[in-house]
Amino acid sequence: MTEINPGNLPRHIAIIMDGNGRGAKQHAMGRIAGHKKGAEAVRATVRACREIGIPVLTLYAFSTENWLRPAREVKALMRLLEEYLRLEIQEMMDNGIRLTTIGDREALKEPIRSVLRETIARTARNGEMTLNLALSYGGRDEIVGAVRSLVKDVQKGVLAEPDITQDSFSRYLDTVGLPDPDLLIRTSGEYRISNFLLWQCAYAEFYFTDVLWPDFNREELFRAIAEYQRRERRFGLTSDQIRGGRTK
Repeated sequence: MTEINPGNLPRHIAIIMDGNGRGAKQHAMGRIAGHKKGAEAVRATVRACREIGIPVLTLYAFSTENWLRPAREVKALMRLLEEYLRLEIQEMMDNGIRLTTIGDREALKEPIRSVLRETIARTARNGEMTLNLALSYGGRDEIVGAVRSLVKDVQKGVLAEPDITQDSFSRYLDTVGLPDPDLLIRTSGEYRISNFLLWQCAYAEFYFTDVLWPDFNREELFRAIAEYQRRERRFGLTSDQIRGGRTK
């Protein structure tokens, strides 16, 4: 088992869960079965993050572009999400996991919207870990929505133009209240971030692995964290400045 330093864990891990379809082909199963295997990887990853003390885990569960997939596959994905939430709600409660979402939740249909509302409400007071699901989410849509809301507040006099800063803008994003990701993981050998947390990942460490999402497990998570811990995060400063104690 890969060893990690418990004193240098990411506050926020974000994962692009890619490779369910290719995993299904490798194991000679249908795409829906591949997504079911992917749900098992979600369960294992959430448990591992909770056990080692990761405060926030964001999973790219369904993008705005995913709506363009075959209707049968979209329906199956929504059914799997509903099933996951119904099965995991008690574990979330037992382990102090709070569920949140980002993205256009109104684009989702019933019964998944009701299940999401219920799960979010029941877990709202949990404080050990936040599981954040990106659903019907697109980074560009999020930024455009934030700009629209900010402009409205400027027009209403709630916010003055000189008050528009990176920090104030961040408060209009879906992730308000959450730290920016320290570590972004993408599975399946693709080297892109696919419209995911474009603003928030400005200083995230990227980790790409050839492992397909259905095969991602605790050991693979630890390998990603171990690689993160080997890197020096400078935030635009020099190594000498970092070692001298200066921060961003």
